[in-house]
Amino acid sequence: MIYAIIILYVTAAILGLRYYAHMLQLSSYQFQGYFRFLRSQQTKYGPHIGVMVTLAMLRLVPGLEILAGILTIVFLLGIVAMYIPKKAKKKFVVTKRIQRLFITDAVIVLILAVISLLITNKLAVYFIWAVYMGFFPLMTALANLINKPIENRINQYFIDDAKRMLKEHTGLRIVGITGSYGKTSVKYYLTTLLSEGFSVLMTPESYNTPMGIVRTIREHLKPTHEIFVCEMGARHLHDIKEITDIVHPDDGIVTSIGYQHLETFHSLDNIISTKYELLDAVDEKEKEQGKEAGKHLKFVNGDNEIIRSHMKYNDAITYGTSEGNDYRATDIRVTSAGTTFTVTAPSGDSAEYTTKLVGQHNVENIVGAIAAANSLGIPMNKLKIAVRRLQPVPHRLELVKRGTVSILDDAYNSNPNGAKVALETLSLFEDKVKILVTPGMVELGEKEDEYNAEFGRQAAAVCDYIILVGEKNSASIKRGVLEAGFDPERVFVKSTLNEATALMYEIDAGREKVILLENDLPDNYK
Repeated sequence: MIYAIIILYVTAAILGLRYYAHMLQLSSYQFQGYFRFLRSQQTKYGPHIGVMVTLAMLRLVPGLEILAGILTIVFLLGIVAMYIPKKAKKKFVVTKRIQRLFITDAVIVLILAVISLLITNKLAVYFIWAVYMGFFPLMTALANLINKPIENRINQYFIDDAKRMLKEHTGLRIVGITGSYGKTSVKYYLTTLLSEGFSVLMTPESYNTPMGIVRTIREHLKPTHEIFVCEMGARHLHDIKEITDIVHPDDGIVTSIGYQHLETFHSLDNIISTKYELLDAVDEKEKEQGKEAGKHLKFVNGDNEIIRSHMKYNDAITYGTSEGNDYRATDIRVTSAGTTFTVTAPSGDSAEYTTKLVGQHNVENIVGAIAAANSLGIPMNKLKIAVRRLQPVPHRLELVKRGTVSILDDAYNSNPNGAKVALETLSLFEDKVKILVTPGMVELGEKEDEYNAEFGRQAAAVCDYIILVGEKNSASIKRGVLEAGFDPERVFVKSTLNEATALMYEIDAGREKVILLENDLPDNYK
C-alpha cells in the first residue's frame, strides 16, 4: 500500500505543479491575479486537506493504518483526476521562465526529501509531506517568489538590450497606443494605413506588456523599419510609464478611458493618470529634443466622455464622430456590405471611406487611425484603398458567417463600455433572432456586481435570448435582465461554454440569427 501511495503522491504532485504553473502564467506571474484565482478554487482544496489529514493518521492513530491508507489513496486519486491536463482556452507554454519555475519546485522538493532522510522521527517525516500536499497550491507561489530576483535580472538584461537597439535605430518614429478599449483595433488599422507610405513594425496580437514589447523589438525590429506602432497595456498604476521609459514614444494615441481593471487600479483617477502617462512621455521627449511644430503628436478620442471631461493637453488632436473634433466622421451609413462615412481633417480636406467593418466603435477607431496617418504625412485620398482593405481584429466584434448564423465574436475581453458597444452593434441586425452568450465581466473590483447587473438590463433591451456561462457573474446579470422585464423563459445558465454553444445553435434552429459572444474568460477565471 505504501508504494501505491508514493506513486500516486508523486503523480499528483507533478500534475498539480503543471496545473498551477499554467494558472500562474495566465495571471502574468502576478501574485494578485494568482491569489484571486486560488480564492475562486476553494472546492479543489478538499482532497489536499484530506491527504494531509489521512497521512497524519497513518502515524498518529494506531489501528487505523489500513483505513487511513485507503483514504489517502482515494484522495490522491481525486487530486490526480482534478489535475489531468484538459483542453485549455489559452495553451500552457513551457517557456524558459516556466522551466526555471519547475527547477525551483524540484529544488524545494529535493530539500524536503533530504530533510526527511536526515530526520529519524518518522512522524515528522509524515508531517512534512502531509503539510506539503495540504498547502500544495501555495508551492507554485513560493517558487515564483524565490525566482523573482532572478527573473527581474533577466528581464532587465532584455530591457537594456531593447533600449540599445532603439537608440541605435536613428530615425525610427515610435507611436504609442493605449486605452481602456480600442487600442488593439487602432493598432492594426493604423499599421495598415501607415503601410501606404512607410515600413512599419507593430507589436503583434496582444503583446502590450513591457516584456512583450521588448520581445517584439529584439526579435522583429529591422534597420529598414521607419515607424514602430507600439500597443501599451496597463492593469496597475504607472504600468504605462514603465513601458514609455523603455521605448520613449514620439507620438501617442489614447483611444479611450473607462472603468476597466478596477480590481487592480482601485479608482478611475488611477486609470486616467496611467493612460495619460503616454502623452506625458510624448511631452517629455518634446522637451528633450526641442519643440518643433508637428514633430511630436498627441491624439485622443474626442467622443470619449471621460477624456473630454479630463482633458489637460491643449495641443492634443481630437478625433471621433462628435461635432468639434479635429478629425470628424460624418454621413455614416451602414449597409449589409459594411460602412461608408466621410472624414474631414483640420485643414478642411475631406474624403469618403468605405469599410467592410460595422459598428460606431469601428468608425471611431478608423478615424483615429486616419487622423494619425494623415498627420504623419499620408494624404487623405491615398488612405481610401487602405481603409477598404481593413480586416476585423480577431475576437473583437469580428463578424463570422456560418450558414444562416452570424456570429459577432467579441470574446477577447469585456468592460462596461465595450459590452455596451457590442450590444449596440448587435442591435443593428434587424429582422434576425439576437442571442447573447456571455460569462460577464471581471476585474471590476467592488463595482463588478453593479456593472454586470447593468449589463443585464442593457442586454434585455436588445436580445431575444440570453445564455449565461458559469457561476461567477450569472446571478448579477440575470438579476439585471429580469429587473428589465425580460422573459425568464428566454434566459439560460450553462456551466461551460461548450454547453452554451450547443444551446445557441439549437435555439430557433433554421431561422436567421446573430449571436454575440461577449467575453470568453481564460481558465484562471472560474
